[in-house]
Amino acid sequence: MGKVAVITGATAGVGRACVRMFAEAGYDVGLLARGAGGLDAAVKDVESAGRRACAVPTDVADFDQVVAAAQQVERELGPIDVWVNDAFSSVFAKFTDIEPSEFRRTTEVTYLGQVHGTRVALDHMLPRDRGVIVQVGSALAYRGIPLQSAYCGAKHAIKGFTESVRTELLHQGTNVRITMVQLPGLNTPQFSWVLSRLPNHPQPVPPIFEPEVAARGVLFAAEHPNRREYFVGGSTAATIAGNAIIPGLLDRYLARTGFKSQQTKDPVSPNRPANLWHAADETEDYGAHGEFDAGAKHRSYQWWFTSHRRSVLTGLTAALASAAAVALKRRR
Repeated sequence: MGKVAVITGATAGVGRACVRMFAEAGYDVGLLARGAGGLDAAVKDVESAGRRACAVPTDVADFDQVVAAAQQVERELGPIDVWVNDAFSSVFAKFTDIEPSEFRRTTEVTYLGQVHGTRVALDHMLPRDRGVIVQVGSALAYRGIPLQSAYCGAKHAIKGFTESVRTELLHQGTNVRITMVQLPGLNTPQFSWVLSRLPNHPQPVPPIFEPEVAARGVLFAAEHPNRREYFVGGSTAATIAGNAIIPGLLDRYLARTGFKSQQTKDPVSPNRPANLWHAADETEDYGAHGEFDAGAKHRSYQWWFTSHRRSVLTGLTAALASAAAVALKRRR
C-alpha cells in the first residue's frame, strides 16, 4: 500500500513540488487546496508516478473543512503517515496599506491553517503513536522584512506554536514527531497572484531557488524528523544567523534595500489576479514554478551538506584519522 502523505496548498509552488516528490518517493498523496483546476492537475502528477491521489477542495482557514478532508483521505487512502502544512496566502504592501480584514485573512490561512492542520493530524496520529508533521516555514519566521508584515507575523507565530507543541509531545513520550523547514526566496506562482499594492510586479528576495529545492528539504524532513528544524539554502542560514548577531544593522539594511529587492522593473498589471479570498487556480493550473526560472537556482550546496552531513563528517573523520596515522608513522 505504501505510506500516505497529506499536503496542504498542494496545487502550486512548494506544495505542488512536494506532491510530485512525495509521489515519486512512493507515497499516496492527499491533496488539500481550494482551486479545482490545480487539484485536477495535481492528481494527474500523482497518478503519473504510479501512486494514488485523493483531492479534497479545502480552505485550511476553516477547521471543519480540514477535519472532513482528513477523514476522506483516510477512507480513500488509509492512515495518514505524514502531514505537510504548506498552504498560505499573503499581501504585498506596507502595513498601513493593508486592510484589517486582509491582515486577518492572511493570518487565518497562513497561521491558523497550520494550527488546524496540526490539530487534525495529531487527532489521527496520537492514537496510533506514529506519524510526522512538517511545518513549511521561512527565513522570515526569524527575520521580518518590509512589505510582508502579515506573512512575517504568521511565520513567526508558526515557529512559536510549533515549539510549544513539540515540548508537549516530548512530555507525552509519543512517537509522533513535528519538525519545521525554513525556506529561502523561491520561484513560485505566488508572485503572480498574491494580493499586491506595490507599484511594480513582486518578486522573491534574491537569491531565488526553484521550488524543487524546497520540496527536497520537506521530504527529507518527513523521513528524518528527529531534528527540530531544517534550513534550506545558504541565504536562509545566513539570514537567521545574521539576525541573531546584528538585528539592528539588518533593520537599517532592509529599510534601504527591502522595497526595491522585492519588485521587478515592470509595472504591476491592472488585471492581476488575487488569491486571498478566492482561489486563483480555480479554472487553470499554475503549476510549481513562477516567472523567474531564468534566474533561479536548481540546487543548494548548503542543503546538500545538511542532508549528507553524517556521511560527510564520517568521511572527514576517517580522512583525518588516516592523515594522523601517516604523520605518526613518518615521525616514528
